[in-house]
Amino acid sequence: MTEAQIKLKRTESVLLELIPQALGAMNDKRLHDLNIIEVVCSRGKSDAKVYINPNEYSEQEKRDYLKLLRKARPIVETYCLKDQGWYRCPKFTFEFDEQLAKTQNLEDLFKKIAKDTPDES
Repeated sequence: MTEAQIKLKRTESVLLELIPQALGAMNDKRLHDLNIIEVVCSRGKSDAKVYINPNEYSEQEKRDYLKLLRKARPIVETYCLKDQGWYRCPKFTFEFDEQLAKTQNLEDLFKKIAKDTPDES
């Protein structure tokens, strides 16, 4: 792992801690309950994707939360800037992490295939 990759991972780790703190400091109680799973920064640290756990939300709730987060983005970025003393903060893009659901669907398919095919012993 190169030094640049280490710095990038460190930034992602710091943001993973700071973003829930920033959301928790807001007046909107709905944002306090969001579970941030992962933060992935671009190579130049100009952009960062923030992945949220989608498990207990309906499609309408997801749209509502994304709308709220788009409005809260500048406040969260300012919070991170001030807390870390950075010159600039990555521009956040909030998304619900659908990868977990896709993985679960694939595992279910594999189990079904394994159950349907006879053993070749």
